[in-house]
Amino acid sequence: MAKKQKKQQQPGGTPATVALTAAGVPYTVHAYEHDPAHPSYGEEAAEAMGVSPDRVFKTLVADVDGALVVAVVPVAGSLDLKALATAVGGKRAAMADPAAAERTTGYVRGGISPLGQRKKLRTVLDASAGRHATICVSAGRRGLEVELAPADLATLTGAVSAPVARA
Repeated sequence: MAKKQKKQQQPGGTPATVALTAAGVPYTVHAYEHDPAHPSYGEEAAEAMGVSPDRVFKTLVADVDGALVVAVVPVAGSLDLKALATAVGGKRAAMADPAAAERTTGYVRGGISPLGQRKKLRTVLDASAGRHATICVSAGRRGLEVELAPADLATLTGAVSAPVARA
């Protein structure tokens, strides 16, 4: 089972947890031992925390008409690039170059958080997040997740909600 701790009482942390603390948003940190051999960061997180994969969301960075956009979708599904482009008023979307995603967000692949990014990017939160009281997203490094209300995530990131995931 994942170790849980309330991060509000502790200073520092990742840029994501610092942003949450500064905003006064309630959240819970889930830490687990990351296995570099696991084929999926998101599925690994769900398994390690004992949380349904439809409540654990991955942060993906895509290029929509030449601009980087963040999509937050359940780890149980995949990103519908056409739906993402439509959600932000674009025509064409493709997954971003991993190096560009890391450089722009300030996080490493597998640990990209939608919160506390180096450069704030347009963000789309899959509409399925609204079905849950809380969801888990990366806290900014592999082996660390934050659990928070989807509405709080949307407010802090300026995310729009749209159906951008496929099963």
